[in-house]
Amino acid sequence: MAITSANQLELLQTAEAVAREKMIDPDLVIQAMEESLARAAKSRYGSELDIRVKIDRKTGRATFARVRTVVEDELMENHHAQMTVKEAKAFRTDPQIGDEIIDEVPPVDLGRIAAQSAKQVILQKVREAERDRQYDEFKDRKGSIINGVVKREEYGNIIVDIGRGEGILRRNEKIGRESYRPNDRIRCFIKDVRREARGPQVFLSRTDPQFMAELFKMEVPEIYDGIIEIKAVARDPGSRAKIAVISFDNSIDPVGACVGMRGSRVQAVVNELQGEKIDIIPWNQDQATFLVNALQPAEVSKVVIDEEAGKIEVVVPDEQLSLAIGRRGQNVRLASQLTGLDIDIMTESEESQRRQAEFAERTKLFMDTLDVDEMMAQLLVSEGFTNLEEVAYVESDELLSIDGFDEDTAAELQARARDYLEEQSRKALEFARGLGVEEALIEFEGLTPQMIEALAKDGIKTLEDFATCADWELAGGWTTENGQRKKDEGILEKFEVSLEEAQTLVMTARVMLGWVDPTELAGAADDADAEEEAEV
Repeated sequence: MAITSANQLELLQTAEAVAREKMIDPDLVIQAMEESLARAAKSRYGSELDIRVKIDRKTGRATFARVRTVVEDELMENHHAQMTVKEAKAFRTDPQIGDEIIDEVPPVDLGRIAAQSAKQVILQKVREAERDRQYDEFKDRKGSIINGVVKREEYGNIIVDIGRGEGILRRNEKIGRESYRPNDRIRCFIKDVRREARGPQVFLSRTDPQFMAELFKMEVPEIYDGIIEIKAVARDPGSRAKIAVISFDNSIDPVGACVGMRGSRVQAVVNELQGEKIDIIPWNQDQATFLVNALQPAEVSKVVIDEEAGKIEVVVPDEQLSLAIGRRGQNVRLASQLTGLDIDIMTESEESQRRQAEFAERTKLFMDTLDVDEMMAQLLVSEGFTNLEEVAYVESDELLSIDGFDEDTAAELQARARDYLEEQSRKALEFARGLGVEEALIEFEGLTPQMIEALAKDGIKTLEDFATCADWELAGGWTTENGQRKKDEGILEKFEVSLEEAQTLVMTARVMLGWVDPTELAGAADDADAEEEAEV
């Protein structure tokens, strides 16, 4: 009723007022009015008609029009919204299939029900436009800090008024001991913005590591200006955190800049995080140095990195063990998160015991296989020899450099080592043939008799079987399941075959079998080399 009684200019004024109030485009409000009037007209003239309404953006005049589409005779289904070419000639001289015939119809006087329906359409369209505006506004602010006011609590979740919308701070995104009351001011990190049926949902967090990074960016001008960069953050929310920083200006100490005069800058962050203790650590490109820094305040004696496995062993003095691990493993856990490596911590005494066990094991190996006394076996281990292959095929000069070894002794040791290895190879091939391994696999270049034996024990007996293997099945690898790294044992892993070597062996076998075109393989290798050169 109100729409039909309002004059034309008032229609535009109403649209502009609603647009200003909801902070949306006035044209969207007018489009909603057009759709609502068209729906009301259909209820009066008939729902089978195609009624369209156009409101002039300058005068506010609403034009009601009936639209009929020209179709072929046999496709006529609705004579109210369609017409044949013959019928269309009464309106146009040369009508074509698909043309729309438009003729104006009198405006309708909306009844109470139709007016209510039109109102609902307008409200729905305005609500959808408002939701789109909210989503577009907050999606660009994802990853930033926002200030808000607590409105209410629902099932442990905090609903926050963030200006032109609401955000939700879930129970698990709150710092443990925090509690809020309505009208309390709160500062949060916008973790995610999602478009849902009930409207855009803004998910807030106070436990996300990036929340602390953004707080430092606000407190430390050098971070905001890009002179200092935050490389990594690890948090145990409400308890302790570690943050790694690096300075691109040699005259600026990154740790000192983040701490501030008498700790003023870091204290401001600590206060916002409810007293969370923060360790500020200088980032270093060298992983070992970075880890030593990350484990502060504990002292580190030695670091051994296994890059392929993504693990790292840290040796600390016996009295530093509890400090390095931290309360409930907190210190080593945060250091692991900061470096992205699995960390194993052992004391100097434990590391010494392990080295002694390895020394004794290698000594026994040389005593049993080379038929030498304990002293000579220990001399070999002390000089860094770890297996028979090294003794058998090393340059004789390296053996002669050992005190007490002459040419005859060195030659005899190498002869014994080679004889033993050849005998082991003969037995391995004999065992493999007994399991039915084909000669094509035995003669395949790159596989030792011991490797062929290991493959045979795993059911790989033909070149075709070998060619179907994946590189990680041969060399082993690591997979991540539910956030935990899991070791996959490789068939040839004990022979120290790398992933690259395993991949080369498998691809060579596939080329020999005709499964892969060698020219394509060469082209792929060239592309890979070109990419590496470009990166350099």
